[in-house]
Amino acid sequence: MHRRSATALTLALLAVLATGCSDGGTGTDAAPGPSATAGTGEPTPQAAATTAPESAAPTTGTAANTAQVCRAVDQLIIDGSRQITADSADATREELTPEQLNGKLKGRLSRLADDVRAQARKARDDRIRKLVEETATKIDAGAAAKSPASWMGTDFVDIPPRLTRDCHV
Repeated sequence: MHRRSATALTLALLAVLATGCSDGGTGTDAAPGPSATAGTGEPTPQAAATTAPESAAPTTGTAANTAQVCRAVDQLIIDGSRQITADSADATREELTPEQLNGKLKGRLSRLADDVRAQARKARDDRIRKLVEETATKIDAGAAAKSPASWMGTDFVDIPPRLTRDCHV
């Protein structure tokens, strides 16, 4: 039974990597994420149009910092997902019990939450700081869940699309 749950988790994480964290997103009309600024450090015209505040525009330093923080958080989520996928594959090979797999997941998620929270502290834009802190809190909830594997399949998969939609200049 635990072999199937580890395999299912691995497949779910691969799906997240393929869709939620990709530069292209899901093909919806969601605003571009951090990848919209990857080449030049400047938002694309579409990103600028969809995120222009009603008051003064962010300063160049804040905009550059936002792009940097959002890219770093995206990379942490991608790397964390890859590590969790590798842990799940190892668990299948090693025939770990569900409790052992949950223990590995809890540790991995706890470290990921700490890393994401460290990025929140770097954010100069209050909106981005709050978004990234909320993301870390959600990941902490996964680390504290009775079944982090179940949490991964339900709650974790919502994190990358939200970051893609909301974490940008």
